[in-house]
Amino acid sequence: MALSIDEAVSPGPVRDDTPPTRRRRGRGRSVLEIVLLTILAVVMLFPVLWMVETSLKENRDVYAVPAKFFGFTVTLDHFKDVFVSPDGGRSAVSVAFVNSVVVAGVSTALATLLGVPAAWAYSRFTLKAKKDQLFFILSTRFMPPVVVVIPIFLMYRQVGLIDTQLGLILIYTAFNVPFTIWMMKGFVDEVPSEYEDAAMLDGYTRFQAFRRITLPLLVPGIAATAVFALIFSWNEFVFAIFLTSSDDVRTAPPAIAGLIGGTTVDWGLVAAASVVFALPVLVFAYLVRKHLIAGVTLGAVRR
Repeated sequence: MALSIDEAVSPGPVRDDTPPTRRRRGRGRSVLEIVLLTILAVVMLFPVLWMVETSLKENRDVYAVPAKFFGFTVTLDHFKDVFVSPDGGRSAVSVAFVNSVVVAGVSTALATLLGVPAAWAYSRFTLKAKKDQLFFILSTRFMPPVVVVIPIFLMYRQVGLIDTQLGLILIYTAFNVPFTIWMMKGFVDEVPSEYEDAAMLDGYTRFQAFRRITLPLLVPGIAATAVFALIFSWNEFVFAIFLTSSDDVRTAPPAIAGLIGGTTVDWGLVAAASVVFALPVLVFAYLVRKHLIAGVTLGAVRR
């Protein structure tokens, strides 16, 4: 005897056969995880919140004992001091911020411009000892900058690149290109080469197929890689302090570190400079957040 669909499928709600004890245990575990994550977030973000508070306090509240978490007088004088010197001109910290923008921006752009085509070539072409070449490229990032700063200083002194923006741009680009190649090769591998083969059958050259077909698909990966390269160039301290000596060339990290010294330290100025220093990378990461998330998750599911 045939059954109709209405008879075969019960229209009633699905019963939850999970025992009450197990449901309560699952809810208790979720609450515990939320509490632990909240405590971890507070611990991790407390130094940032304290830095922001210190940048907004008057000096008497900065040095108050016990420390004032609430009820302090808000002022923007420290942010003014970041950009304006006591004599009314540009402060040394503001000049350092401009230098950081130029050095980090140009080095990131150069690393992306050089690294993306190189990663595409390593992904698409068969090369002799390709794995060995890729390992050698990555091995340049194994050593921390402090290990190679002395030989680089000696080479820069011979060619006249000490205390120049060009010197910092070149060394940051050299350190970012290997990272860019390795990051972008994984993204290029996820784009099927058949797209380019089909474009070449339609009359495109291989480079035109890369530029018009593959490159637009790599935008999320390029954005993610550029953010990490920018963070390295923006935060780098060792090369900046060893290869520069004048305020006209020095970048922001050594300039902010130079505010700490002597018998007294203006912690309000240090905190304000740190807040201003952190904003550009945060803004850039926010603007490319969609591409950043897509680039970080690209390749999570293998074809």
